[in-house]
Amino acid sequence: MHELSIAEALVGEVAAAAERERAVAVSRVVILLGALSGVDPEALRAAFPVAADGSRAAEAELIIDEVAARVRCRLCGHVWRADDYAAVCGACGGAEVDFIAGRELHIKALELSVEEERQVGDV
Repeated sequence: MHELSIAEALVGEVAAAAERERAVAVSRVVILLGALSGVDPEALRAAFPVAADGSRAAEAELIIDEVAARVRCRLCGHVWRADDYAAVCGACGGAEVDFIAGRELHIKALELSVEEERQVGDV
């Protein structure tokens, strides 16, 4: 299950961002996950709490925005949704294509809890 190692890397990135922002906790992690990324969304959902245990993201909700695969024909410019890497243009029959979406795997947004800075003399 390579999703556990992906979840661990994700938690590492989240922890680094939380540190930079001086957050005490992470309440929500939103990621973009492409249909052709090779990552099973359900397995990642199951692995995330295991990877986040003991970190600032331990109680975080993981939200996965799934991105459909999209392809553009190099010959005619036609764009369509693809279900796999086998793609032939439906408009011109061309096989020279570029996958323009569907391989994403990155953090889109974080919701952090930041402790307010106290002024000198505050108790």
